[in-house]
Amino acid sequence: TTENPSFEVIRPLLSRTQVLVLEPLDEQELRVVMDRALRDVERGLGKFPARLNDDACRYLVAASGGDARIVLNALELAVMSTPPGPDEMRVVDLDAVEEALQRRAVHYDKAGEEHFNLISALHKSLRGSDPDAGLYWLARMLAAGEDPLYVVRRLVRFASEDVGLADPQALVQTLGALQAYHFLGSPEGDLALAQAVVYLALAPKSNAVYTAFGEASKLAKVTGAEKVPLHIRNAPTALLQELGYGKDYRYPHDDPSGWVPESYLPERIAGTVFYRPTPRGWEGRFKGLLERRRQSQKG
Repeated sequence: TTENPSFEVIRPLLSRTQVLVLEPLDEQELRVVMDRALRDVERGLGKFPARLNDDACRYLVAASGGDARIVLNALELAVMSTPPGPDEMRVVDLDAVEEALQRRAVHYDKAGEEHFNLISALHKSLRGSDPDAGLYWLARMLAAGEDPLYVVRRLVRFASEDVGLADPQALVQTLGALQAYHFLGSPEGDLALAQAVVYLALAPKSNAVYTAFGEASKLAKVTGAEKVPLHIRNAPTALLQELGYGKDYRYPHDDPSGWVPESYLPERIAGTVFYRPTPRGWEGRFKGLLERRRQSQKG
């Protein structure tokens, strides 16, 4: 199979199968394949004397992605479409190879391994703050026919997961890219995705919100029976007020600072900390304030 068996073959069958991985051919190996095909009279193109000029040869090797099948198919088309010269030699040029390849599709499979490899490469390039790599992987995916809306959804996720409150504008930028793409479509809208990619790469990074919500979700699953504290319960009726709902609630806006030391978690988990802001970007502005407030609550 040309696909990764771990995606295409069910696990029970895969466990009983010996998997042999065939690696792409390198440049020298591909040149050997071409030379043999051009010289072989019985199985190749030896009946039609031909040679490739340097530009055509380099392009065919680069465009093949290491796949000899692509090289042989394109080579045959290019040779047969090139008229022989006075000496019967067909000199295949770059134009003939480009026409034979017909803008060969970039190696990509939307449902298989390469799909996940490329989106992973984009994600990790942005996390590593490399705008050049981010633009390259974005261009690879779009050139291969990936749905731009899938890409922008991943960018929106990245804005929350890997940038977070270190730069709140990251989420605005990615949602703006989504809106721009809906408005413009391809290819004009692709530039909005490129702008978002560069912004995300250059933005300060923080996964503090992502980590905090993960911890809160885990605790919520095992403390789901904990009661809401009486002082922060809703008390729309006289009966509920008599039962203590909303009693002793302190309205933050009544304080000149707009904040009052108060506990809002169930008593058994009071004081639990989920969100730990980093010192990077906008989040650094929250860090000191939050630490002071938490210390005040303890006091």
